Amino acid sequence: MNLQQQIDADLKAAMLARDEPRKLALRSVKTAMQNAVVEKRSSAGLDATLTDEEVLQVINQQAKQRRESISEFSRAGRDDLVPNEESQLAVLEEYLPQQLSREEIAVVVQSVIDESGAQSPKDLGIVMRGSMAQLQGKADGKLVNEVARELLTAA
Repeated sequence: MNLQQQIDADLKAAMLARDEPRKLALRSVKTAMQNAVVEKRSSAGLDATLTDEEVLQVINQQAKQRRESISEFSRAGRDDLVPNEESQLAVLEEYLPQQLSREEIAVVVQSVIDESGAQSPKDLGIVMRGSMAQLQGKADGKLVNEVARELLTAA
């Protein structure tokens, strides 16, 4: 069973169980996947389908949107909206690979810094390109950026 089929089955189960946060999260993923198929179809041809890797990218984008919404709602004092976003984020994270810890990210970023010879925050672009190539889908880009800035500033 591929990831799309798994999401379809889980959506059906959430609807039967009347699990509203799960249903909303999975419906938004399905909508985003359909939009990605339409976009891919316009550039690749008529019978475009998403691979599991592309589906994971869509889910990752949806999770990122939820994290940003949580942050913005908290900053704006709309704490009544945060629990809904958090519950949907928890559903989305079930489909994503295990995220690396800050320490594990620091190890990867430090190895990229060592390999590239980066010495100052001016070299952040080089470090981010190399780091994200290795950490894609395993770590949030914002966290990788924070770690890279800290390590480059300390160097």
